[in-house]
Amino acid sequence: MSIQHNKVVTMHYHLTNAEGQVIESSRESEPLTYLHGAGIILTSLENALTGLDVGATKTVEVAPADAYGEHDATKIETLPRGAFSQVPDLEVGMQLQGQDPHGQTFTVWVMDIREDTVVIDANHPLAGETLTFEIEVLDIRDASAEELSHGHVHEEGEHHH
Repeated sequence: MSIQHNKVVTMHYHLTNAEGQVIESSRESEPLTYLHGAGIILTSLENALTGLDVGATKTVEVAPADAYGEHDATKIETLPRGAFSQVPDLEVGMQLQGQDPHGQTFTVWVMDIREDTVVIDANHPLAGETLTFEIEVLDIRDASAEELSHGHVHEEGEHHH
């Protein structure tokens, strides 16, 4: 069986940036199990994995445009410190959720805290990064009807929605 749309795939991955720094890895922990084609992982990575069989290994390099986009300087803002008065223990690196005027949720990261202002960045932390995924396919199975209807994998014993 090969990786195709609507298959449940279990794999180990090792993710590095262009400098070779490890961003994330499942090698020393649990592998990732996902529903292929459900948008759980990057589309560019899904496309590169399609057709692989159990036991296959592959290295996939993903350009910023096909990952989390280019870094956009217009997404960095300096706001009055008072705008964060409801955030206890505000710290650099903190991730905050906000809502735009249309009710859409967005995430920002605190980049700098100054006396009267706070600098936030709405770019994804991996924006502008070329990513390299080292993949090892461990298992492939058919998705259940319930998994297909919910759009994600259900682990054994997981409660039903």
